[in-house]
Amino acid sequence: MQELPIRKIIHVDMDAFYASVEQLDNPDLRGKAIAVGGGGERGVVSAASYEARKFGVRSAMAGALARKLCPELIFVKTNFERYREISNQIRKVFYEFTDLVEPLSLDEAYLDVTENKKGMPSATVIASWIRQRIKETTGLNASAGISINKFIAKVASDINKPNGQKTIPPEEVITFLEELDIRKFYGIGKKTAEKMYLHGIFTGLDLKSKSNEYLSKNFGKSGAYYYNIVRGIQHSDVKPNRIRKSLAAERTFKENITSEVFMLEKLDHIATEVARRLEKSKVAGKTITLKIKYSDFTLKTRSKTVELYIRSKEIIFETAKDLLYQEKLENSVRLLGISLSNLNTDDRKLKDAQKAIEEDKIDVQMRFEF
Repeated sequence: MQELPIRKIIHVDMDAFYASVEQLDNPDLRGKAIAVGGGGERGVVSAASYEARKFGVRSAMAGALARKLCPELIFVKTNFERYREISNQIRKVFYEFTDLVEPLSLDEAYLDVTENKKGMPSATVIASWIRQRIKETTGLNASAGISINKFIAKVASDINKPNGQKTIPPEEVITFLEELDIRKFYGIGKKTAEKMYLHGIFTGLDLKSKSNEYLSKNFGKSGAYYYNIVRGIQHSDVKPNRIRKSLAAERTFKENITSEVFMLEKLDHIATEVARRLEKSKVAGKTITLKIKYSDFTLKTRSKTVELYIRSKEIIFETAKDLLYQEKLENSVRLLGISLSNLNTDDRKLKDAQKAIEEDKIDVQMRFEF
C-alpha cells in the first residue's frame, strides 16, 4: 500500500439541517414530513426531514413533485438567519477541539484533529465528543466520518446517517474503497456513474483496475483524480480560510417572462442583492455573469470581465443589462441570476483590488490510534 499522509480528518455533517432546525423551533413539526422551501407553485425544496425522505422527497426537487410523492408534506419557509445562528454555534464547538476547520456550508465542515486542543490520540473519540457537544449546545444531531483524508472522511460520514459515525482507519482504507459502490464516491455524480457503467466500472475495485491513461482518455481531467482517490491518495489539506470563488443571487419567477423589458426590474433587485452580499463579505470582483434559465429548463450564461474590481450595484446592474441584450432570447425565461467571480480573495490581487475599490468609490502508511 502506498504511504499515506499521517493525518486524522473528521467530516461533520448535520442531519437534515434546515428541516431539523425548523422541527427544533416548532415542536408541532416534530415527527412529521416537512420540506423547507418549495411551497410555491414553482418552488424547489431546499431540505427535507427524514420523515419526508421516506416518501422520496429530496432537496432540489420541485415542490409540486414533492407534494405528489407525499400528500401530507408540510412546507416551511426558509429562515437563513436562524440557520446561520445555529451554524455559528456549531462552529464554536469545532474550535473547542481544533483551529483547522474548513466549513463547506452552514451544515458541514472538515476538521483536522491530528494535533488537537484536547491532546486526544483518538479521532474517533473526538468525533463522538463533538457530536455530543453539538447536541448539548443546539439540540440537533450530527453525523461524522473519520479517516486519513478529506475524501474518505466525507464518504464515511454518510454510512451511519442519521446521528451516527464511521471510522475508516489506515489499514482498512484500500479494502473499503475497493468494495465501495461507484455511486458512493464523492465527486462521481449520476451521469458520470452511468458512463462508468458502460466501461464496466461498478465498484472501487473495477475503477482501480483501470490505468491512469485509460481513465484520462475516457474521463478527461477527472481521470487522474479517480485514479488517485480509489487508491486512498488525496493530499488536500484542511483549509481554515477557504477562498470564495464567486458570489451570486438568482430568482425564479412565478410566471415565465417573455420580454427583456419586463426583466429589467427583476435584474435590478438581483443586482441589489449581489451588491449587498459583496459588501457584507467585503469582497469585489471583475467578472459578471448573467444566468438565464428558459422555460424548457435550458440554461445559458453570458459573461463580461471588467478592468477594475467592482461591487457597485449600479455597475453590476448595467453590465448584466448589457449581457441581457447581447443576444436575442431563445424562449420565455423562468429564472435569472447574476454572479460575480474573479474575486479579490486571492492574496496576490488583494492590494490592487483595494486600490481599485477606492478609485471607483465602491467598493501511512502508519498505524496509529483512530
